[in-house]
Amino acid sequence: MSNNNEFTVAVVTVSVVIIAIVWHALSLSCCSQTLPPGPRSLPIVGYLPFLNPELHKQFTNLAHTYGPIFKIYLGSKLHIVINTPELAKVVVRDQDEVFSNRDNTVAAIALTYEGRDSNWRILRKIFVHEVLNNKNLEACRCFRTNEVRKTINNIFSKIGTKINVSEISFMTEAKVITSMIWENTYVKGTHDSDFGAELQMVAAKAVEIFGQPNLSDFFPSLACFDLQGIKREMLRQRNKLDKIFNRIIEDRSKSNSKNSQDGVGDTAKKDFLQMLLDLKDQKDPTSLNLVQIKSLLTTIMIAGTETTATLIEWTMAEIMKNHTVMKRIQEELEEMVGVNNIVEESHIPKLRYLDATIKETLRLHPVLPFLLPRSPSQECTVGGYTIPKGCTVFLNVWSIHRDPRYWDNPLDFKPERFLTYEEKNKWDYTGQNLNFFPFGSGRRACVGIPLAEKMQMYILASLLHSFDWSLPNGEEHDLSERFGITLKKRKPLIAIPSIRLSDASLYN
Repeated sequence: MSNNNEFTVAVVTVSVVIIAIVWHALSLSCCSQTLPPGPRSLPIVGYLPFLNPELHKQFTNLAHTYGPIFKIYLGSKLHIVINTPELAKVVVRDQDEVFSNRDNTVAAIALTYEGRDSNWRILRKIFVHEVLNNKNLEACRCFRTNEVRKTINNIFSKIGTKINVSEISFMTEAKVITSMIWENTYVKGTHDSDFGAELQMVAAKAVEIFGQPNLSDFFPSLACFDLQGIKREMLRQRNKLDKIFNRIIEDRSKSNSKNSQDGVGDTAKKDFLQMLLDLKDQKDPTSLNLVQIKSLLTTIMIAGTETTATLIEWTMAEIMKNHTVMKRIQEELEEMVGVNNIVEESHIPKLRYLDATIKETLRLHPVLPFLLPRSPSQECTVGGYTIPKGCTVFLNVWSIHRDPRYWDNPLDFKPERFLTYEEKNKWDYTGQNLNFFPFGSGRRACVGIPLAEKMQMYILASLLHSFDWSLPNGEEHDLSERFGITLKKRKPLIAIPSIRLSDASLYN
């Protein structure tokens, strides 16, 4: 027994020595490169034991200590954090091609069918060309109008009761997107409300999983064990959506077959789903398979709904806390829309102060505080430092948006700052001005900006023109954050609507 114990101690001791030697060798090899500075890390685990739940704030504080670009080891993986517009420009413009790869986590790969959306250039081109072009967005205006008016009517039926702002925003956005993608497709056993509720649960759970630190990402050699069960849980969520998509695609295929047998021509306008199915198995570079189609649908549905709902919730929370802002928005609505009228999309370009308020919300509460991590395809240089191939690169948008070097009184909520449109300081969502790029910049910028911009303005204008909003008795305004891949309110915004328009027929 004693010999066994001595043998065990010897094995452990030798293992520790070998690990220490390897770690030291790796450290020396890294030192031969001019890596960015950064905090000291422990062997094996790196900086993992020192992370706190508010990672965006922690990284901002580390930038104050180590400079605008710093490194941090999380497990065996090197991460580079960039905290200024000047260095972000190198990533998203000067070396955009090198940094165009996503650093996909185990959870992201599981959600997207083992990374089957990796052919992202083709999928992105199809989505932008077929769905987000100006002509199609205009043709789909009726979907946005119908769903927003249904939402207003639904809230009107619940006057004086508690409303979850994120939920109603999510459901509205989800119905618009599904209408655009698979218009008039009836799925047996699935009602709109059921699908919306299930989608919201899946999206919320998926975003929650994305935000969880995963040992499989920090120690790729351990990924096969899935020690925290994150991959299993994400696959569970994906499978829920997969069943719905399978039913939708099966229903569409049967409908197409019946139309073909009945001799119905192919002259009707095709929705996005039909376009994807037409591209399936074609013998050309744009051909898709069924898995890629479902992967793309999953990405569109989750990214397109969760981000807009989160932004609307933050904007409503800031407006309700700042009564002067609320008053000015409603005065603008009265002037541009009129108290005896309802909001139309044609009014949106005239609502400059509401637009500025949304931008100010995105400045203080960027939905994706680090955007989506990038990974260089080759070794390169940023800010005079070596950025190794395959490392993870974070763009700390949250920090840039609050930096006093670029923003006066950065912690104050002041929509007026976005009413200045000089050419040198043009504020839009294209990422041209890297003091403000909440939707990213370069070839990996969010492709859904045209639709997101219309929906966030239309929903918010309708909510604020149709109703006055207040917190439940005893509740106080709360703007605390919950960090994850998206930056959400820690406490959901529950608000009580009251009638604002004198003509009740406007709510129908």
